[in-house]
Amino acid sequence: MLESLYVKNLALIQEAEVLFGSGLNILSGETGAGKSIIIGSINIALGGKVPKEIIGKHGDYAYIELVFSVSDEMILNKLNEMDIELEDGQLIISKKIMDSRSISKINGESVPASKVKEISSMLIDIHGQHEHQSLFYPSKHMEILDLYAKSQLLPIQEKYSNAYHNYLQLKKELSAYTSDEETRKRELSFLEFEMNEIEEADLRVGEEEELTETYSRLSHGKQIIEGLMEIQNGLGNENPAGALEIIGSCAHSIARILPFDESLKEIQDQILDLEALLTDINRELSSRIDEVEVDEEELYEIQKRLDVIHHLEDKYSPTIEGIHRVLEEKKKEYERLTNFELHKASIKKEEEKALQIMEEYSKKMGEIRVVHAKNLEQVMKKSLKDLNFADVQFEIQVKEEDCFSEKGKNSVEFLISTNPGEKIRPLREVASGGELSRIMLAIKSVLADKDQIMTLIFDEIDAGISGRTAQKVSEKLSIIANSRQVICISHLPQIVSMADEHFLIQKTADNNTTTTHIKHLDEKESVDELARLLSGSEITQTVIKTAEEMKDMAKRTKSH
Repeated sequence: MLESLYVKNLALIQEAEVLFGSGLNILSGETGAGKSIIIGSINIALGGKVPKEIIGKHGDYAYIELVFSVSDEMILNKLNEMDIELEDGQLIISKKIMDSRSISKINGESVPASKVKEISSMLIDIHGQHEHQSLFYPSKHMEILDLYAKSQLLPIQEKYSNAYHNYLQLKKELSAYTSDEETRKRELSFLEFEMNEIEEADLRVGEEEELTETYSRLSHGKQIIEGLMEIQNGLGNENPAGALEIIGSCAHSIARILPFDESLKEIQDQILDLEALLTDINRELSSRIDEVEVDEEELYEIQKRLDVIHHLEDKYSPTIEGIHRVLEEKKKEYERLTNFELHKASIKKEEEKALQIMEEYSKKMGEIRVVHAKNLEQVMKKSLKDLNFADVQFEIQVKEEDCFSEKGKNSVEFLISTNPGEKIRPLREVASGGELSRIMLAIKSVLADKDQIMTLIFDEIDAGISGRTAQKVSEKLSIIANSRQVICISHLPQIVSMADEHFLIQKTADNNTTTTHIKHLDEKESVDELARLLSGSEITQTVIKTAEEMKDMAKRTKSH
């Protein structure tokens, strides 16, 4: 069950924590106080849509945290299969909402919203304000019946679903076998050209990297020779402007004037040393130039091979491995077109077989649906009568259609008559908003016994009802709460009086700031809130007495 909800800086809520109990939890408050924000926050945390401008004024992010206790063995096994470990028997789902993104976590580990939705679908069922309107659509009726028949229907549904998707795939493949003979010849010719182009290239995995490395080395070798020759030219003694010629001329000049000034001997020695050094460098340069080999023909051949590889990569796949895979695919397609009629007949045979399997499982699903539809009719009639539909007629029409769909060949539609003598008609043509809300509550109460979901949430389930009908709805909610945790937003005294745990949602204005607060009410405070709902603004002793009597009557009703 949902043990607690913590909300921070969400819309008008600065910070609030609600500790829910088992049984029937009622949230009440003035219109506009923010009751729906509470249910909305649970929806958001469980992967629902995040409304714009939901972040409050008390920070740059909003935060929601839900704490569930899980004891059902089946759910625990499913969580274990999903690698979700509980912490002290608890599952903590949180969501941090920022301007540009939001982060969902389960027990402190970040998870995608899809995983949160998958897990939450096992833990909680939220009936939104307008969900009952989905009953206008027969597709919802099919969903409800299938949930009711799930234990018998699900294994057959899975087999049918596999056959159905296999059938769609075969149908898609078969649609490719529609070209005429002339078109096939053109396709075969083109495939043959492409296969030859790839095969003749005889590409080897790793070849491109090896060639690129060799090409780079050879290309740089040419640059090295050119550079060394430029240096040699600058130093060379065959170049009148070269350094050796200039230093040699300097050595000759100082030798000529040395007899006149013996002190120049040191300078002469330095010039001669420099001449010798340059001679050695020039000799080393010649040796290095001879060592570096540049095979222009080899370089040209490598460039040509790389061009072939790059052309095929641009045309077929960015890697040689990918080109090999493309070649295999083209061979398969070539073989398919070569043996066109044979393959077409084979797929056609598979398609017919898939169709037979679909027909078989669809028939079984139809039989199961018909049986469970009759059972659900009876259970729904009783549940509707419990909700003050005194003389209700309820039928479930299961028809076989001409075409297959993902659900088989059946269509399902609920029919109802809510007044004596009134002809039974499709639900969408008869029920009012208030009636739809009660019908959905009846459905939820019936389905509650068919699954392991421990928490049901009803947002404004009392819309459009009052008086005795409201009393009946409150009793039905109390009955469901005997075996499930129920959280309900309500403004009707009949429902509020049934609360096992009562919370008041209030909105206050302080320093030009409006804030929503949540308070758990004790027995006396619950009576006071019930009195407010009964009378409005003025609460008299008579009204308080009536509220106390309603609480006592609710206790007696729940004890029976």
